[in-house]
Amino acid sequence: MTNKPELLVTAASLEEAAALLDAGADALLIGDDRFGMRLAGHFSLEDTAAVVEMAHARGCKVYAGLGGLMSNLLLEELTAYVKAIGELGVDGVEFGDPAVLTTVKKEAPGMNLHWNAEMTSTNYATANYWGRKGATRVVLARELNMDEMTEMVSLLEVEAQVQVHGMTNIYHSKRKLVKSYMSHQGRPSEGGSLGKERGLFLIEAERDDQKFPIYEDENGTHIMSSEDICILEDLHILMAAGVQSLKIEGLLKSTAYNVAVVKTYRKAIDLYVADPEGYSFQEDWMEAIRMLQDPERELSFGFFYKEQVY
Repeated sequence: MTNKPELLVTAASLEEAAALLDAGADALLIGDDRFGMRLAGHFSLEDTAAVVEMAHARGCKVYAGLGGLMSNLLLEELTAYVKAIGELGVDGVEFGDPAVLTTVKKEAPGMNLHWNAEMTSTNYATANYWGRKGATRVVLARELNMDEMTEMVSLLEVEAQVQVHGMTNIYHSKRKLVKSYMSHQGRPSEGGSLGKERGLFLIEAERDDQKFPIYEDENGTHIMSSEDICILEDLHILMAAGVQSLKIEGLLKSTAYNVAVVKTYRKAIDLYVADPEGYSFQEDWMEAIRMLQDPERELSFGFFYKEQVY
């Protein structure tokens, strides 16, 4: 039997966390909006404690996203937060800023460190550099293609994590661009939400058939992809290469959708691990996902089969 990769998924609430664990997730990614970037939902320390208890009872893990841009003002709050989630038993954190790494080493040395530098985690040497600094995992850039990812795994001194499903971020600014745009148009936005729940999107004149979700939060403005990655058909290639963690991004998706996706990938992973040689993708596995897929959002291979894109 081959090694089983971790199935990781984002959770937006306590209720969704429970549903995703029931569906077969091995690990959940949650966090606090002050420190995380594009989290599916905000989790208080009380909620975090509940998720950790729920997950650990099933032998599953909980990671906290601390991938935001850290200001001087945030550092004092960061120390208290890291110490608190360490005491709660959170298994690891995603980080991009070395300030997070040094804080975790000091305040919660038992937590694993997952280096996530978004689109700049593109080579094994830099990943191994962070490994020697204390990281145990690298989140590979979504802009890498399949060959670049699979060829890198054997050269890594740390675990590899790859996003296999869901939307991706294509633009971020610390500025409140939507609020400024609406004010310029004479449409006051005070008192109205410009966040994830608003359902705002952009349409480009030359691509009027594609909608790009856009929202604002305390980290600024986020523009998301018009398509959803879905690499289920070639998931076996990543598993054969030894990728240790496969991530489903559940941001801006319903719990029903995320549950269907987790169940489908769970089935594929289990069948592959049980019999790698006899494994083959079955098209009907996609039915549950396609039934809930937004008809205005295509399922695509993302950058997996493109040449140079970053």
